[in-house]
Amino acid sequence: MKKFFSEFKKFITRGNVVDMAVGVIVGSSFTAIVNGLSNNILKPLINYLLALIFGADSLSEIYTVLKPVYTVDATTGEKILDTTQSIYIDWGAFINAVINFFIIAFVLFCIVKVINKLREERKEAADSLKSKKIPKEDRKAMKAQGIRLRDKAAVKAYYDEKARIAEAERLAAEEAARLEKEANPSTEELLKQIRDLLQKNA
Repeated sequence: MKKFFSEFKKFITRGNVVDMAVGVIVGSSFTAIVNGLSNNILKPLINYLLALIFGADSLSEIYTVLKPVYTVDATTGEKILDTTQSIYIDWGAFINAVINFFIIAFVLFCIVKVINKLREERKEAADSLKSKKIPKEDRKAMKAQGIRLRDKAAVKAYYDEKARIAEAERLAAEEAARLEKEANPSTEELLKQIRDLLQKNA
């Protein structure tokens, strides 16, 4: 019995089962939204257009009777079409199904488009992070300075400061090399200096 419940727990906590449950709940809510959009917004507009064009009051009145069955009204004696027993083509229900289909297809298209765009942006961000992977030495240095890797501004300031220090060291090295060269000139440079002095005094 204990094994049975442990297997059941493992089953219901699996990711795909949870995702399926979330999908069913969201799908039912989405169906209610689509029905509300169709019944409360689009159908009144279509009924209004049909009333202007065909004189029908709603989609429910658009049908073609193949085999009519009439009942007699007891008070007026008028024949009334009994739709429960008659055979007819319900064009209104078909139009309603087509409307719902296009609404669902359009909304799903928009959702898939947004999801694909988010996936592409996420992939691009992951690729950029891989290409800009922080070296281990920099991680240690930032940790010693109390900089968090999530703090992009602090990380950028760290690299800006590192670049500034590297540039200063480069300039200092160039200056030291120049001074060293002036203090200890080569034979060729001494000959050039003597030549320049002779040309200047001539």
